[in-house]
Order: sequence, then structure tokens, then C-alpha cells
Amino acid sequence: MRSFQDYLKEVSQWNYELRAFLEGANIQKEEEVWMQLNHFSAIMDQIENKELDVPDLLRIQEQVEELHEKMEEYVTNRQQLGNIFMNESFVPAGGHSLPPLPYAYNALEPYIDEEIMRLHHTKHHQAYVDGLNKAEKMLEQARLSKDFSLVKHWSRELAFNGSGHYLHTIFWSNMSPNGGGKPSGSLLKEINKYFGSFEAFKQQFTEAAKQVEGVGWAILVWSPRSRHLEILQAEMHMDLTQWDTIPLLVLDVWEHAYYLQYKNNRQEYINNWWEVVNWKDVEERFQKASQLKWRPY
Repeated sequence: MRSFQDYLKEVSQWNYELRAFLEGANIQKEEEVWMQLNHFSAIMDQIENKELDVPDLLRIQEQVEELHEKMEEYVTNRQQLGNIFMNESFVPAGGHSLPPLPYAYNALEPYIDEEIMRLHHTKHHQAYVDGLNKAEKMLEQARLSKDFSLVKHWSRELAFNGSGHYLHTIFWSNMSPNGGGKPSGSLLKEINKYFGSFEAFKQQFTEAAKQVEGVGWAILVWSPRSRHLEILQAEMHMDLTQWDTIPLLVLDVWEHAYYLQYKNNRQEYINNWWEVVNWKDVEERFQKASQLKWRPY
């Protein structure tokens, strides 16, 4: 029974995060997703307010898991289609928040463990959000007081934590329980055009990720200036990156992203990561990014 109570706590937290996510995305209350979520919440209220025997609890658990699966499928589909972020609002200084994962913490197993995903998301990513908010508020205070004696420090914190927050936000959506394989359409055509083949692209991206010195990222970007794709590395979150480019696919090779499961075998982590790449998300990002073209030089 203890494990079931732990499960209910996780489900309640998921319910809260999803409701906040839909509200932040300005999804209309008439949408089917809200009707399903309200039904889901009613079930949780039933659990909280009544004394239930074990068979009742097990039946409710089945209902909760079924709705949980439906909600994740809905959010993932809408996210892949690019419809759920159309009405995003302005984020004021210090107003950033941790985005919920578009899938359960254990959804990427066996390729990435549940414990890694939970710690990575709730601890490491949350720390970047907190650091970004603090940096923005301190720079806001500096503008008000006209005291810029610490602007160098807070500007660095802004770059480090902001890059960490934004890259992780892309990273979560770049993966899916139904991922893997290869891209299609215009993205695949562009990959073949610049890299020669998908296999050549994959090999270069893998080697770039493997050879990041220390901690950092491998990043596939679109360059509006040169009008082609490129593979870059980022040490920490921002060193070695290239300005005027748009990230499409990112791979976190900080040790906290894999060490609990793969120890120091970064190569195995990278190889397995390809099995969860969400190419639909990458294709959507490419479609939007490729519309932006600056004068080439």
C-alpha cells in the first residue's frame, strides 16, 4: 500500500504540472484535453476524499493510468504538430519556469533510466531556471539602482543559466518514447544535401558529442546566414557555440545526463540516445528555422 500511495503522489504532481502547462499554453477550456483533465482531476478527488478498499484502489489505478496515457499521447501529438505553443505569453524578468516533460520519467527506458530523467529534470534543469531568474532580477535591480558594479558576474550567470534552460527545454522535446529511426521530408533532404547522407551526418554528430571536452552539448543547427545545416559543440552551455544559428537537435553530454546508468561510457549513452530521437520535433523546428534567411556572406 505504501508504494501505491507514492504512486498517487506522483500522479497528483503530474496532474498539477499538466494543468499549469495547459494554462500557460493558453489552450481553450473547450478543448477535449481540458475535458479529459477535469475527469482525471475528479478521479483524484475521489481518491483523496473517500475510504477505499484495495479492489477499489486497483480499479481507480487502472483508470488513472489509462487517462495518464491518453493525456501524454494528446500533448505529445499537439507538441509535434506545433499547435500547443502558438499562444505563448511574454516572460517577464525572473519569470521563467520549469517546463513539464511531455512523457513520463520512465518513458525512455531502457535507453535512459527513470532516476536519471527525474534528477536531470527536477534538479539540474530546475537549477538553471532558478539561476536564470535570479540573474535577470539582479540585472533588473542594477538598471533601477544604476549600480552596474556586478554586471560582469550577472551577465555571465545570465548566459550560463539561460543557455542551460533553453537547451534543456529543446532536449526534452527532441526525445520521445516512440523515437529513433531517421528523419523524413525536407529535413532529410537538407541533411543529404549538406552532409552527403544521413549516415554521414549521424557519424559526425556522434563523434562531436563523444569528443566534447569536459561537459557540454552536441548541436545540429540551421544557419540563416550560410543557409545550411551545421553540427557544433558547446562546452558548458555556451562556449564554442556559433552566433546567428538556430538549434534544431541537441544532445546533453554533461555527466549528470548519463553517469548513473552508463558510468564513464559516454559512447554507449550516445549510441542508445539515437533510439529516442524525436525526429518529428526536429523536423518542425527545421521547418520554422529554415524560413529565416539572412543575406549570405
